[in-house]
Amino acid sequence: MMITYEDLKKNETIRTYIDRADQSLAALGFTEHSFAHVTRVAETAAYILETLGYPAHDVELARIAGYLHDIGNLVNRVDHSQSGAVMAFRLLDKMNVSAEDTAVVVSAIGNHDEGTGVPVNPVAAALILADKSDVRRSRVRNTDISSFDIHDRVNYSVVKSILKINEEKTIIKLKLQIDTRISPVMDYFEIFLERMILCRKAAEKLGLQFKLIINEQQLI
Repeated sequence: MMITYEDLKKNETIRTYIDRADQSLAALGFTEHSFAHVTRVAETAAYILETLGYPAHDVELARIAGYLHDIGNLVNRVDHSQSGAVMAFRLLDKMNVSAEDTAVVVSAIGNHDEGTGVPVNPVAAALILADKSDVRRSRVRNTDISSFDIHDRVNYSVVKSILKINEEKTIIKLKLQIDTRISPVMDYFEIFLERMILCRKAAEKLGLQFKLIINEQQLI
């Protein structure tokens, strides 16, 4: 049985888990990880696989993985990708999703975080690229600029963020416009270098080259 992304969005249990996981991160001072983030990740992951000509079924699995990828923050921020994978397994199993589809989604969620993540399949690769490229001002919750930490500063400094695959389908570019009065480009690298390395591996899994462009300068 194929559960759709739209089915998941209407599921009150899943909505509660996403909301409460985000509340936990808010209490820890993290940026927004709620519906805006998971919806954007789901749509971006789908855009990547769709653009590369993957079957509609795989595109839908990418949306599902994107929507569920951060529920593990409900348990703890540490190892949230693994706990999220276990939670997703239980949810999908109860919905009678096939073992094959559940396996793809669970392995993608379990491998989306830098440090432990590996793009083990195309859905995992698309999820990594979609998640790590969601850097934007609107994710910052802290309204007091004077008390910003480096994560707040870097996210708040990003005025524009676009992830795009070129027409030849050989390159995926993350283009950022950063207000360097708020955060120097070096700060971005300090907190995101590990993520960008994982993005490069994910792009390679999909037969793409990953390029990072900040303020019109190619950095990776």
